[in-house]
Amino acid sequence: MYSPHVRREAVSLIDSGISCAEVSRRTGINRSTLRTWILDRSLVDRYVGTDLCPRCEPVPVPPRRTDAYGYLLGLYLGDGCLTPAGDPTKGVWRLRVMCSDTWPGLIELCAGSMTAIRPDHRVSRVPSTGCTEVHSNWKHWPCLFPQHGPGRKHDRAILLEPWQRAVVEEHPEQFVRGLIHSDGSRVLNRIRRTLPDGGVRFYEYPRYHFTNVSTDIVGLFTEALDRLDIAWKVHVSRREPRYRDKHVVSVSQRDAVARMDAFVGPKY
Repeated sequence: MYSPHVRREAVSLIDSGISCAEVSRRTGINRSTLRTWILDRSLVDRYVGTDLCPRCEPVPVPPRRTDAYGYLLGLYLGDGCLTPAGDPTKGVWRLRVMCSDTWPGLIELCAGSMTAIRPDHRVSRVPSTGCTEVHSNWKHWPCLFPQHGPGRKHDRAILLEPWQRAVVEEHPEQFVRGLIHSDGSRVLNRIRRTLPDGGVRFYEYPRYHFTNVSTDIVGLFTEALDRLDIAWKVHVSRREPRYRDKHVVSVSQRDAVARMDAFVGPKY
């Protein structure tokens, strides 16, 4: 299957007066295929808006809905993966994100972000034990998620491409939201304090936790928080104050939590 820009270029050459034989020589497209496109011009742009990959165009660009992509990137880094869809020789990939059934609203948010990236294709939901797999098939998912590779994410380097960094810088809130919705939580911290008179008082305050085994992904999360001017710290165990878990990030300052509440929102 030829990409849309290859089809358009070939027909444009023919329209300029170049013979099918010469266009075939230049592009490598079979002459019978070129004749078919000439007779039925709808075949030239049939896949525009459907299989059109923004990264495979002559001038690569980010996905049109960069806000939805920023959120989906966060989900993918947390709970997503790419696997072959059906026969691997066909080169079709399945973007899969596992969503807990505890929060059905997040399942719809995940499906909505996939639909925003590819509005003309189906997004499927497959029930499993305690969770739902949200997935969509496309040959070009690896173009949008070049972090795909063999093995687990924490066993390899996870680095963003320059165009992905530009998207995250444009939509840091959506990126952080996707990461929190996949590997984060908002909890109510309860602290016990002993008063001078021997009495006991409990204090409660909300905080956000983000946990990921990949230090690279944790680093992307904290970079986005820094960009948003949201204070964070590495989680410290109250029982062992000297113990710091570099895989757990805590946001607990009152103004920082309020800032997170404004765009993350509760899981539902």
